[in-house]
Amino acid sequence: MSARTHADRFGIAALLAALLLLIAAVALSLVPQPALAASLTRVTDFGTNPTGLNMYVYAPDRIAARPAMLVMVHYCGGSASAVHNGNGRDYVTAADRYGYVIVYPEATRDGRCFDVSTANALRRNGGSDSTGIMSMVSHARQRYDVDPARIVVSGFSSGAMMTNVLAAQYPDVFSAGAAFSGVPAGCFATTNGSLWNSQCSGGTLLKTPQQWGDQARAMHPGYTGRYPRMQLWHGTTDTTLAYPNFGEALDQWTNLHAVSRTPSSTDQPQPSWTRTRYGATGTAATIEGISVQGTGHSLPMAGMLAYSIAFLGLDTTPPTTTTTTTTTTTTTPVPADGCAVTAKVSGWNTGLTETITITNTSTTAVNGWQLRFTLPGGQTITGGWSATYSPATGQVTARNADYNAQIPPNGSVSIGFQATHTGDSSPAGGFTLNDVRCAVA
Repeated sequence: MSARTHADRFGIAALLAALLLLIAAVALSLVPQPALAASLTRVTDFGTNPTGLNMYVYAPDRIAARPAMLVMVHYCGGSASAVHNGNGRDYVTAADRYGYVIVYPEATRDGRCFDVSTANALRRNGGSDSTGIMSMVSHARQRYDVDPARIVVSGFSSGAMMTNVLAAQYPDVFSAGAAFSGVPAGCFATTNGSLWNSQCSGGTLLKTPQQWGDQARAMHPGYTGRYPRMQLWHGTTDTTLAYPNFGEALDQWTNLHAVSRTPSSTDQPQPSWTRTRYGATGTAATIEGISVQGTGHSLPMAGMLAYSIAFLGLDTTPPTTTTTTTTTTTTTPVPADGCAVTAKVSGWNTGLTETITITNTSTTAVNGWQLRFTLPGGQTITGGWSATYSPATGQVTARNADYNAQIPPNGSVSIGFQATHTGDSSPAGGFTLNDVRCAVA
């Protein structure tokens, strides 16, 4: 057989093989394919972005009505995809379950660290990284009809430092934050253009709580409203951002919230963890610090984000303004003179947010509660957290969520809501807990 005959046969065989592949491809195209799953998506043209950050969004397949939004800030040398697929993965799994949206800022400068050092970075709307991040927040808030009362922020290392800065600069935007291995807001300030402050990183930049609080307040001068609840994590053997920064950050946030630096409670969720809570007890504590014994600059570790998801309020569906049949009923009466309430309002133009702290001043635990109060005329609740509210105007009843049904003796829970108003932005009044009148602090 000639070489030409062999070549002809190979040519015919190749032609037949190609034809079979084409037929198979056409047949496959006719078979219904499953819809593409949610994925990390880059967003461009999202608004003012003076330092050229990248923006990525993860929107789960099933987004909740009026979803919460998590701003997830990566570490030095990291990226959006690195935290999305790596040590921030539990946030993604929870987003699939609870329907919230995740926004990922991504640094693009050499080293991929976020600017928490320059004068522009440490001023509200100052024109550095935080300005670009807030453009991302505004864009996603409109795109996904985000509940403005459920915008939270979390970050690791450089992202933890940015978490503290964002919470200090934009306390009217963020309701809570969770920072892993960070430093107090403003600790990394420099005057020479460098983004690294060795004194801060080494844990030798020490200030009084008042000084730290004043440094954060200077980032948004004139602001008198509430500050976000804050959860802080740190390893005791961290040599990158030394462990003393943990105590300094607790000093700062207890001062900003005007609560005692003496813990309201102390426990150990895991053998090597020591958790202290300030201003209130329970999952919705005002400030929560978790010290991790024998751990360096490697947070978060397995299982930690579950605690942050609960603290940030991401493991709940949006509260409604109608009574539901699933609300926990009252099982324990409140002794006379057994409760106290503080109410703090942050108002603007025609809107406000109000944070209410309920304290059980009796010696008996309260299991299941209803807090009744009266809104000033012209106020209408549009959304809330840590309780259900009904009706939306006039005399309102707030009913506990499943996770905060118990108020231990001398313990507290914090709830809150967003409302519109027609001119009167004063706090609610006439508080009764399970039909017992509460003192107003």
